[in-house]
Amino acid sequence: MIDNNIKKVIILGSGALKIGEAGEFDYSGSQALKALKEEGIETVLINPNIATVQTSEGVADRI
Repeated sequence: MIDNNIKKVIILGSGALKIGEAGEFDYSGSQALKALKEEGIETVLINPNIATVQTSEGVADRI
């Protein structure tokens, strides 16, 4: 159930990855951004790691 009053959401990225960590945090964040965008909710991403799918153009409304 989605609250129709929600207009904007801040997503906190997982930050830098360590050797041996897979990209599951990047994937789950990207999927959350995609789902929110499909619902018409503006997304703002905060993630210091620029080498991630989440920071790709068109994934989040603002980075």
